[in-house]
Amino acid sequence: MEFEFDDEQRLLQRVARDTVARSRDLPEDQLWATYLELGWLEAPPVELAIVLEELGYAADPTPFLATATWFAPLAGRLPRGSGTGVFDGAGGFVLDADRADEVALLTSEGVVVRDGKELAAERLSVFDPTLHIARVDAPDLVAGVPDLALMGLAISVVGSCRRILDLVVAHVKERHQFGVPIGSFQAVKHKAADMYVAIERAKVLAYFAALTIAEDDPRRGRAAAMAKAAAGDCQQVCFRNGFQLFGAMGYTWENELQIHLKRAKAGDLLLGTASEHRKALLV
Repeated sequence: MEFEFDDEQRLLQRVARDTVARSRDLPEDQLWATYLELGWLEAPPVELAIVLEELGYAADPTPFLATATWFAPLAGRLPRGSGTGVFDGAGGFVLDADRADEVALLTSEGVVVRDGKELAAERLSVFDPTLHIARVDAPDLVAGVPDLALMGLAISVVGSCRRILDLVVAHVKERHQFGVPIGSFQAVKHKAADMYVAIERAKVLAYFAALTIAEDDPRRGRAAAMAKAAAGDCQQVCFRNGFQLFGAMGYTWENELQIHLKRAKAGDLLLGTASEHRKALLV
């Protein structure tokens, strides 16, 4: 299977990148209104992946990811407002369940859509205070994670890791040691190169997963698991090297890096880590 963006997809990528860059400082409700106006929630899988990568790059605070990739594939439609889905069989860590207008539940009787206000969803305290993670108390849940949800998390992690690398590269060009930028040191170059390679590998697999979903390819399940595993591996490399190259200041509240480090780590932990998906691929 050969794949590259066509002209319309490249245009969407530029528009998404420019829009996110211009509007990232807007209040959350205005961001959400902008995404709805642009029709991004209605994008097919590959185009949706393009948008999600850029939103991941900006650590988007809206419920876009949960609405587009957790609710929509489960319910078969977009929600009235924002939405999310519960499909892990436990309801333990559900993205945006505490603020969703509608929640799709995967039960033994099929998919049940509930009003978010009527559902018992308790927001959990996690290491990323900007991320909404909740516990959902609902009966008769069964496990069945949509491929689109795995792909969405994978490409979002890729976006976060791209931002980590960009911040690190800018930092090592500016910080001097022994009279020269630390980016001129071979060891620093190697670590940045490792980050770049990991990002490109994860990106290719995420877009391959999006394409198999778009074409309803029988490989879509394995492709989504491969993408999620690769994204988890990618965040490990970028977290470790990014934190080391930036120094401890990169994890202070005043520094933007810590936001993207946490988002990348959360993306790996949600819906199964890299090791879990690699094990699943062996079955």
